[in-house]
Amino acid sequence: MNSLNSSEPPVFADVEDAARQLDGWARLTPILENSVLNETLGCRLLVKPECLQRTGSFKFRGAFNKISRIPEADKPAGVVAYSSGNHAQGVAHAAALMGLKATIIMPEDAPKAKIDNTRALGGNVVLYDRYTQNREEIGLKLQAETGAMLVKPYDDPFVIAGQGTVGLEIAMQTEALGVMPDMVIVPAGGGGLISGTALAIDGTLGCPVYAAEPAAFDDHKRSLESGARQTVPDDARSICDSLLAPTPGEITFSINGRLLAGGLSVSDDEALSAMKTAMTSLKIVVEPGGAVALASVLSGKIDVAGKTVVVVCSGGNADVEMLARALSM
Repeated sequence: MNSLNSSEPPVFADVEDAARQLDGWARLTPILENSVLNETLGCRLLVKPECLQRTGSFKFRGAFNKISRIPEADKPAGVVAYSSGNHAQGVAHAAALMGLKATIIMPEDAPKAKIDNTRALGGNVVLYDRYTQNREEIGLKLQAETGAMLVKPYDDPFVIAGQGTVGLEIAMQTEALGVMPDMVIVPAGGGGLISGTALAIDGTLGCPVYAAEPAAFDDHKRSLESGARQTVPDDARSICDSLLAPTPGEITFSINGRLLAGGLSVSDDEALSAMKTAMTSLKIVVEPGGAVALASVLSGKIDVAGKTVVVVCSGGNADVEMLARALSM
C-alpha cells in the first residue's frame, strides 16, 4: 500500500510490513492455556489474550500502524476517529506517542471506563447518541473542519494490516510450541481484527478461521452464509459493546467473505460465563465482546473434541459492574 488514503484491501505482505512498523511498540501478547480446562473441554485450548495489549485491546496495533505513518506536514492537524471505546483508546494512545492531537467520537452509552481511559490517554472526547446520530457523518464533518486524518475503526487497509499482526504472532507462537492449530476463532465486529488475522493465518498456518459474534449481532455469520453483507435489525441490543457494528465493513468483508470458514454466535449470558472462566481459569480480565470466541468453544458452538483450538480474547476494558455481573454467573 502506497497511500494512507488507499481503499485497496491489504495482502499478506502488508501484514508483515505492519509487524515491522509495530516492532518495539506493540506488546507480544502470550499464549495461555489451562490443563484442567483442556481436560474438561476434551481439546487443547490456546488463548491469545489481547486484553494484555497496550490500552487493553488489539486496537492499538491498527491505530499505531496507521498513525505512525502520517507525514510530518500533516501531523499538526492531528487525527479524528469514532469508536465505542477500544479503538478510541488505541487511537488516543498511538496519537500521543506520535505527538498528535486526537479527537474521538464516542457513544454516550459507552462504558464509563472506556470514556475515562480515552480522556486519560489524551483524547478529546465528543459524545453522541448511537441510536439517533450517525458517527461517520460526525467524523467526516470534524475531518473537513480540521483537516485531521480520519482513522477508521476497521474499514481501512492499514488498520486491518496492523490488526493482522495478532495472526502472525499466533503462527509464530504455535510453531514455537510445536503444535499446528486445527482452527482459530476470532471476535468480529466490523471485521478488522478477523480479516487481518485471516490474512496472516492464510499466509502461514493455513488452518480454518471462524468469526465469533453476539447472537443479536451475527451479521458476519449471516453474511458468510448468504455471500453478501447483511445488516442486523435496528432494535438489536447486546452487552458486547465492542462488537456492535451493524454490518461487516466493505473492505473487511472482501477479505472475510473469501477466507473465513464460517461464523459462530453466542448469547450475552454465554459471553458473561466466558468472562468468568477467563478470570478464574486463565487469570485474565476480558470484556463481553472480547470473550465471544472463548464463549463459542465453552458453550459448544463448534466441535473441538481432540483438536487444537486458538481463540483470541480481543479486549479487557470492562466496567467493574460488568465484571461483578460475570462473576455472579
